[in-house]
Amino acid sequence: MQHHGLKYRWQLALADEAAVHHLAQACSIDRALARALYVRGYCTPALAQQYLVMSSDWVADPAILKGATAAADRIMLALEKREKILIFGDYDVDGITSTAIMLSCLLPLEANINYFLPNRVRDGYGLSSKIVRKAAENKYDLIVTVDNGITAHQAVADAKALGLSVIITDHHQVHGELPPADVIVNPHQPDCPYPYKDFAGVGVIFKIMTIIYQRLSREMPSKAYELLMLGTVADVVPLRHENRYWVQKGLAHINQNRSFAVQVLAANGNVADKALLGSRDIGFAIAPQLNALGRLDDAREGVTFLISADMGQVMQVGVTLKSINEERKRVDRGIFDEIVETIEAGSIDLSQEYLIMAGSNNWPAGVIGLVAGKLMQQYGRPVILFHLTKDGMAKGSCRSIPQFNMFEALASCSDLLTTFGGHACAAGLSLPAAKLPELKERLEVLLQAQLTPDDLVLTLAVDAVVNLADLSKNFYAQMQLMEPFGNANPEPVLVVEGVTLIQEPRLLKDKHVKCMLFCNGVLKPIMFFNRPELYQPLCAQGDRPFAVAVHVVANEWQGNATIELQGIDVCFEERV
Repeated sequence: MQHHGLKYRWQLALADEAAVHHLAQACSIDRALARALYVRGYCTPALAQQYLVMSSDWVADPAILKGATAAADRIMLALEKREKILIFGDYDVDGITSTAIMLSCLLPLEANINYFLPNRVRDGYGLSSKIVRKAAENKYDLIVTVDNGITAHQAVADAKALGLSVIITDHHQVHGELPPADVIVNPHQPDCPYPYKDFAGVGVIFKIMTIIYQRLSREMPSKAYELLMLGTVADVVPLRHENRYWVQKGLAHINQNRSFAVQVLAANGNVADKALLGSRDIGFAIAPQLNALGRLDDAREGVTFLISADMGQVMQVGVTLKSINEERKRVDRGIFDEIVETIEAGSIDLSQEYLIMAGSNNWPAGVIGLVAGKLMQQYGRPVILFHLTKDGMAKGSCRSIPQFNMFEALASCSDLLTTFGGHACAAGLSLPAAKLPELKERLEVLLQAQLTPDDLVLTLAVDAVVNLADLSKNFYAQMQLMEPFGNANPEPVLVVEGVTLIQEPRLLKDKHVKCMLFCNGVLKPIMFFNRPELYQPLCAQGDRPFAVAVHVVANEWQGNATIELQGIDVCFEERV
């Protein structure tokens, strides 16, 4: 099946249908879900069961993680000698949750510990020589970086010269020589044998804390599982293998016992009444607020918010987070609309250019990454947005499509860049604004050499074609076994063909479209969020049949759950 929807080209993933049938029978699951498992690589009953059951077999021994044992040794020595430990974090959710995990694990061990989170505007990203000098003046003995440090060569060299010990824990890609730290823990080191490379920074520090608690024969503080789950989901790392296991464990933990922070975030996100919070609630309602932690005037408040046992204090920060997040959404939308207008006016010519690149001194550095991600999803091509500073620098955030490794592309242009770092699909960089035209030119050459116009067509990977009648409570309950959903473990995308509209579509708040679908005697409500452009075509469709691509969701109301559809796209063409 290949449909051209109004926004995406729908591509039904290839599968051996006999093997899918066998999988469905062996695992006692719906054929469409068995097909979704098959196309994700869980194509034998053994692999599928392992995925569905999600046992601790997925968890590898932390001692295999290069440097983790040495890091645990050094931290335990500091505990023994009452040395002053400084955690150096980052202002994003991963950095804040990593800092909070280390505190919540080491404070019960009576550590002499403090933490520093840089201010996005004042201090910039990463460990700096200025902070190192302050740490030395304040008689710190050990600096532990979390979620950063793999590129901090000068700062680490300065720390060593001042007599400080340095442990780097990070998960960003390694490029070039490593800093001269006492210990480096990063699964991306070329000679690190740890089988699983996709941790967020919070996952890396969690493994080190695990070793310490194993040595002491103590139970990890349950708070650590909550923080690990929040940081992993919010940092949008792949939810496969070990990451998926820990996120599932963290969700189970908060559903048994919601901390003050989770209670406040759930209330702010209008999901407090739900009996069970799932990955969709974390991803859409809670994580965006967590991203606002890095926009607090003092990022330290973010750590306090996550680990404080004082409900009054947590609620106070929660009110601030809500207003910051609302303001962020407003700014986001303004920047997004401004760039869309530029594209529609032809100033960025998508028929000639493969890369969307733009900058402004009015765009705050803290939101351009989120906007870049939205533009990439809207246009299906890599995006780099820049905040232009008063001193002639351009600080940028990139988001890339799976077919183009942005990290490698930036590495090949590193002679132009002052700093860069990150991953294949998301990276940060800075350079003199005067060099932006040359960077654009060189990246365009790389893109046009590596990609075809076909790579830039927005494609929707469809797991299965289903009947409307298949999408029952039983189907939804089985689908829950595939949770938690997220990056690299997306919610199944299902296509229903031959549906008709029962009543006029409704346009809600000028941006969401709600319809009632009918097919073979079955009625189901469907909501298209943020797709106002579908309203007129759906109204014009009348009673003619069409196809929809959907996610299946449960709508909880006063303790009752009804199964509804969340629309992704529509296709009005005849069946192919």
